[in-house]
Amino acid sequence: MDYKKFYSLVIPMYNEEGNAGLIIDRIDETMKGYRYELILVDDNSKDKTVKEIIEKNNPNVVLIQLKRNYGQSSAMMAGFDYASGDYIITLDGDLQNDPVDIPAMVDLLEQGNYDLVVGKRQKRKDSSLKTIPSKIANIIIKSSTKLNISDQGCALKVFRYETAKDLNLYGENHRFISLMAHLNGARIAEIPVRHHARQFGVSKYRINRTFKVINDLLLILFNQKYLSKPIYLFGNIGLTAFVLGMIINAYLFIVKLMGNHIGGRPLLVLGVLLIFVGIQMFTTGIIIDMLMKTYYESQNKRPFNVRKITDFGKNRFNEKEDFHQWSESAH
Repeated sequence: MDYKKFYSLVIPMYNEEGNAGLIIDRIDETMKGYRYELILVDDNSKDKTVKEIIEKNNPNVVLIQLKRNYGQSSAMMAGFDYASGDYIITLDGDLQNDPVDIPAMVDLLEQGNYDLVVGKRQKRKDSSLKTIPSKIANIIIKSSTKLNISDQGCALKVFRYETAKDLNLYGENHRFISLMAHLNGARIAEIPVRHHARQFGVSKYRINRTFKVINDLLLILFNQKYLSKPIYLFGNIGLTAFVLGMIINAYLFIVKLMGNHIGGRPLLVLGVLLIFVGIQMFTTGIIIDMLMKTYYESQNKRPFNVRKITDFGKNRFNEKEDFHQWSESAH
């Protein structure tokens, strides 16, 4: 790790009483001697998470409190928005990720000229309720993309500033950050990291989240292939339905000319229906194609509202140039 670099660590927090204070201490120990900011985004916790953070009064900590529970993706994006480090590092707030692995990940990022380094959890300490859906998602991603990452769900990641800032997270998309960065053209490496059992609190994972994850994965894969050209999907479906409908109706027209009654045949209903569905799908593709021009980024909107930001630092460097001048004189 480079003493001249500024590091931003982003951790979403939700009901992490018992872990909040410990993770501040662990990171402070790991990052000793380095200039960093620890951005803790509280996703409207109902326990004493915020109180533990405030009691630490650590000058490197920035506490962002959201007005309500928006979910981990929105909390993480709030942290990305505030982060100003040369490198942006993410990890979970439950102490299952080990901050000790951060220096090795940063070194790999620098030496290999990567844009993102992701952790691969060794001897994972999670139940099968969490590991099985994760394995399924990894298989789907590997088979449908060129991203060869074996652990998509590991929260411990090191980004270059530009790579993290280019991400837009919605729904449960934080689980597919590596895939989204890959689709943006990022160069990605994977490295084995430690994984610990949760000591305090309970897991936020529920079985219903599996279905959300699958839906988000399908949406991301759709965006990969059709986001910039939705007419290719809806247009092809529409044209196929329209052609089938025309073939059926042409056949029935010939049957009618031969003197047969076709009015009561279900095939006639199917033929007419396919023609209308084909026209509707094709026009839907055109409309969605037009809507893409007014996508989220053009509106500059975020799916969350910040209640307040508490910066415990007294002499924080707001500009990177100021930090670099300080760093050169100090080291």
